[in-house]
Amino acid sequence: MTDYINLYESYLLEVKHASANTVASYIRDLKQFDTYVSANLGCSLEQVTGDQSTVYFAWLTNCGKSSATVTRSLASIKGFYGYLVTSGILESNPVKAIHLAKVEKKLPQILTGREVELLLEQPQCTDPKGFRDKAMLELLYATGIRVSELISLNVEDVNVPAGFIRCASNGKSRMIPLYPAAIRALQTYMNQIRPSMIADPTEQAVFVNLSGERMSRQGFWKIIKHYQQTANIQKDITPHTLRHSFAAHLLENGADLKSIQEMLGHSDISSTQIYAQIVKQNLKSVYNKFHPKA
Repeated sequence: MTDYINLYESYLLEVKHASANTVASYIRDLKQFDTYVSANLGCSLEQVTGDQSTVYFAWLTNCGKSSATVTRSLASIKGFYGYLVTSGILESNPVKAIHLAKVEKKLPQILTGREVELLLEQPQCTDPKGFRDKAMLELLYATGIRVSELISLNVEDVNVPAGFIRCASNGKSRMIPLYPAAIRALQTYMNQIRPSMIADPTEQAVFVNLSGERMSRQGFWKIIKHYQQTANIQKDITPHTLRHSFAAHLLENGADLKSIQEMLGHSDISSTQIYAQIVKQNLKSVYNKFHPKA
């Protein structure tokens, strides 16, 4: 079945245009299922039944996996078998009828306006690293792009004079405007700092590491964790926290969901509607805290 898993991986990347992280997650789930089936059930993925699959999901739970992890694994396996059926490789999907208890989605954590200010104030523009980090954080909050999109930006994607960037992801492209402080930080970095940081004059990456090569996800994760600590912010900040904060703050200040959806690059408006729930939750919290009768 390894060949079929490889075919499914190619299908996800080339036909569905799923992100590299999503595909890696699906394939990891499938390989774990394949290993379990082979070692414990004595059959191949082609022969496994629905009842046998149910045993696997119970095993995951007994191993201490969270409900969200087990649910995601089921979705990965259902998608795989659905692909095999559609492709004519199998006649039926053995896990189609399996349903797990719905997992209540936790609302993403966002920063307050003051916390965002504190975070953006942390990079000290006294050396190339400080200027670069300032530009990265400002750009991330200004646009709400994913960290994968941030580190994938090329010089041609940035139009500083016009004040916007072009972001390409999952086979689609979108234009996102920048606020003045982000424009200034990006302009300074691009014009004065980046030329001395790149290792190769032909390097197209906007943001590079101290070796002059394209910044990695891990590299940026370390950067944002460092500034969380220096800002003494108690919340667990990830690169996605600024994306969530960007969307929620826009909504709080009157932006419409459709515009936010377009800037975030969501294909489905339902993915964007979660920010309306965050805003409502925050309003309720403020009401309960400050209303004299609450």
